[in-house]
Amino acid sequence: MHKMLALVALLTLAQAAPNPHLPAATYDSVAPVLPKGLRNAVLIVSKTNGWRHIEHIPHSNVVLADIAKSLGRASYATENAAVFNDEQLRHFSVVVLNSASGDFLTPDQRAAFARFVARGGGVVALHAAGDDSHTDAWYSDTIIGTKFVGHPGGSDQFQPARIIVDRPDHAVMAGVKLPWSPIDEWYSFDANPAARGMTVLARIDEASYRPGAKLAMGRHPVIWTNPATKGRVVYSALGHSAEAYDDPNYHRVLVNAISWAGKLK
Repeated sequence: MHKMLALVALLTLAQAAPNPHLPAATYDSVAPVLPKGLRNAVLIVSKTNGWRHIEHIPHSNVVLADIAKSLGRASYATENAAVFNDEQLRHFSVVVLNSASGDFLTPDQRAAFARFVARGGGVVALHAAGDDSHTDAWYSDTIIGTKFVGHPGGSDQFQPARIIVDRPDHAVMAGVKLPWSPIDEWYSFDANPAARGMTVLARIDEASYRPGAKLAMGRHPVIWTNPATKGRVVYSALGHSAEAYDDPNYHRVLVNAISWAGKLK
């Protein structure tokens, strides 16, 4: 009897354990203390009020910091969204939203972010920064330009798929070597962002993987930019796994995107 009660207690505790992929949503009100001397730096934000990509965030944050260093710029990584204020954002030329998910900004922080982009600040948004946990209209229209609807599940969640580069002339795609068929979690969207004014740089060949009937898009964008903003904005749906950030082609895309969006060269 005692063993049975102990087992029930253990099962209850296991069921009550928090899911590390779904942290409680929090909103930050006290800005972080920035290192001294930051100027035209790279801000790396991986705050998650939605699904947390524990698979890649620790490693990709390191990779992104190394990329900033290779470009001759300091970086600052944080999960404190109160850094989105006018004074502190002026220390950065580009914000990298590293699978930052959920509506993690307060209205005042979102307004400061909008002013940052309006005055020419760059944005590189990665993977879950474009999922359906973002509901703010400005963010959806400016940073993503379409709506995430899902990705294959079960045994099809991670598949190799062939990338087609539509704009090899664009700085973000410079140096990408084809053929390129990475394994990833392939996002689908409710509409081609090109129909909403975005410039598609690369897409997925749907004949090269199994999207499923409900997630097939036909022309299936995976990397695009927003040409309508003063600040340069680029979104990439790639990057679910830690290994993705060590892929030579994707690493090149990230270097290019940070350099281009931040006008670092």
